[in-house]
Amino acid sequence: MEADRTSPGVHPLPASGTKEWSLSRVILLVTLPLYILDQWSKFWIVGRFPEPGYGYTSIQEYEAWKVIPGFFNITRVHNQGVAFGFGNGSDWAPIVFLIVPVLALCLITLGVKKNFFVGTWGKIAVGLLLCGIFGNLTDRLIQGSRLSYMEGEPFWERLKAGYVVDFLDFTIPVINKQWPSFNVADSCICIAAALLFFTGLRADLKAAATKKAKG
Repeated sequence: MEADRTSPGVHPLPASGTKEWSLSRVILLVTLPLYILDQWSKFWIVGRFPEPGYGYTSIQEYEAWKVIPGFFNITRVHNQGVAFGFGNGSDWAPIVFLIVPVLALCLITLGVKKNFFVGTWGKIAVGLLLCGIFGNLTDRLIQGSRLSYMEGEPFWERLKAGYVVDFLDFTIPVINKQWPSFNVADSCICIAAALLFFTGLRADLKAAATKKAKG
């Protein structure tokens, strides 16, 4: 009998033709570990680097950890907006982007009930979306209250000071353009979007091939 090639404790991603993963399994094996990694990395960043000065959204360049000079730094950025810094520093962003994740969760729940997320990879996309949403939502609810200058402030003010911790900082070679800083949760959302696109495309191609075969 052929030996099991999977190392103990390692959960391989599903191959074509294997039994479809349940959403609960995806949450246990994908969402939860990535959420823990996301939060651990952010709390490490907050503990490792100083707070940006009052009125600033990031630490100074010289305070960042230059892992690969000119290409990859680890920094500390307070993002009250969304991707690419949209809304960052505005008065409305902290409240609006507390509501948006709730709406997103409602849409995902509806999509699951309507079987919008097809197959194992569709469910993995859901798991990644959940990690991204809950990871950044946790930041917005907690991190603002931990700022030194918010100590003793009313709950509402501390909630308004909520922000997402971004720390992965890349510079695009050749054109020397700095990519907006991001985190593990952001990465999960981007990968989920790609998975949904390709699983949807695959389903459309399969449906078209079936229709063509039937004449």
